[in-house]
Amino acid sequence: MKIAIAQLNPIIGDVKGNCQKILETAQQANDVRLLLTPELSLCGYPPRDLLLNPGFVEAMDMSLQELAQNLPTHLAVLVGTVVRNGEHHIRGGKNLFNSVAWLEKGKIQQYFHKRLLPTYDVFDEKRYFEPGLNPNYFTLDGVNIGVTICEDLWNDEEFWGKKCYAVNPIVDLSVVGVDLIVNLSASPYTVGKQKTREAMLRHTAVNFQQPIIYTNQVGGNDDLIFDGYSFAVNSQGEILYRGHGFTPDFLIVEFNQHTKEVELASDSDQNPIIPIYESEDEEIWHALVLGVKDYVQKCRFSQVILGLSGGIDSALVAAIATAALGKENVLGVLMPSPYSSQHSVSDALKLGQNLGIKTQILPIGELMKSFDHTLFELFTGTEFGIAEENIQSRIRGILLMAISNKFGHLLLSTGNKSEIAVGYCTLYGDMNGGLAVIADVPKTRVYSICNWLNGQNQQEVIPQNILTKPPSAELKPGQTDQDSLPPYNILDDILQRLINQHQSVEEIIAGGHDLGTVNRVIKLVAGSEFKRRQAAPGLKITDRAFGTGWRMPIAAHKS
Repeated sequence: MKIAIAQLNPIIGDVKGNCQKILETAQQANDVRLLLTPELSLCGYPPRDLLLNPGFVEAMDMSLQELAQNLPTHLAVLVGTVVRNGEHHIRGGKNLFNSVAWLEKGKIQQYFHKRLLPTYDVFDEKRYFEPGLNPNYFTLDGVNIGVTICEDLWNDEEFWGKKCYAVNPIVDLSVVGVDLIVNLSASPYTVGKQKTREAMLRHTAVNFQQPIIYTNQVGGNDDLIFDGYSFAVNSQGEILYRGHGFTPDFLIVEFNQHTKEVELASDSDQNPIIPIYESEDEEIWHALVLGVKDYVQKCRFSQVILGLSGGIDSALVAAIATAALGKENVLGVLMPSPYSSQHSVSDALKLGQNLGIKTQILPIGELMKSFDHTLFELFTGTEFGIAEENIQSRIRGILLMAISNKFGHLLLSTGNKSEIAVGYCTLYGDMNGGLAVIADVPKTRVYSICNWLNGQNQQEVIPQNILTKPPSAELKPGQTDQDSLPPYNILDDILQRLINQHQSVEEIIAGGHDLGTVNRVIKLVAGSEFKRRQAAPGLKITDRAFGTGWRMPIAAHKS
């Protein structure tokens, strides 16, 4: 039995368009018996509060019926969809299921409901869905196929060392005696996650002597990036097929009904195992390029604008945007002030030349004088400080937003995770934008990716002076970031321990940091929550990002 994986990039809410993608893929599956699509492939994941609209659910019902009628007659297809809970008014609970529909012979043959509903980090499925109660499986041409949906695979107590849910759907499927397990997923990307997925499924396959085929969504949806990397593993825990990362793909595997194993398709000319990126820098680069490309296109923009300061953050964002959208669709704006060094301007122009993007210089000195004149009487008797520094940043933000409004370009914010964590950024200034590209990338990682990029291209993409000069906001004479912050290698390690690892003050100090610096960083992080709440969506690449999964109060005593 030939089984195909459709690694799709859906647009959330575009039910008709997603339905057409599934149909077009099905029409290519000439010798295939079963086609797998990702979780909620009909509406895209995560649909969030679109699910509260009855018309949206009704549109899925109608499209699913139409899709079933139009599929090739030889093919069975598993489609991710939403199903109403018919017993909602009798037994209570949520009125929807996160489901998979088995389509064949012109109609919907059966529904399977997701059993484990994640409610952590970016996931909020208990807000919308009722969990399924029964093992999900069906029989196709004499093969008993177990159906799982994303999280249903993530409760292996032996692998994780803990039990996260009361039931394990894989155990239940082993009891009923299925021949094969398929998993339809929409599993968001974080650095190194594919290695974890594969280790988990290999362990599960060996433990239950069960071949598993894993189908994952690909693409960028708001702050989330989905990396694809669909794969198949046999009961010995061997990876037989792995699809591409960060791009749609179509894979064909074969299930041998005599050996009860997943095997290489005998007539396939495709590379069965696409390698994953060994370098985290390379992996993050491709994730961010996909995230920018999809966010811009799915929000119906075609061109982007960003401020080029001559610093490393804007340099990386410009390079990502160019790779995602093409050099003709990126505009870099230089806005030097009287405090800007000459090398900042020359470095930014050199970057623009290296990338081949358009650049524009808009000096802000006269605008600064206008603000000084207007505020002179009110500010008389005070010293130059943060208020005046922030005016410069806000002038730049106004200019960038004006260009964005005038020409319909999406403004990209260029702040990194280190700055956003401690509030070293200006609200309504450099935080302006529709997408914060590197908001989940620490400063030290920004440097690492830029060095990788130059090495990868075997030529200077990021000018060397940008990589070697001390980072500075250049809002006053001779300013560097380390005037206000600990060195970034120290800051980033403290932030990693505090934000990602949830370490206590004592644990962070035991990691080699002094008490004064740790307390200062903690205070900065806690006091900057109001800024993060008003920031542009930031692409998520770690398991603890300042986005959908970050739910800190603003008006609170944070100790």
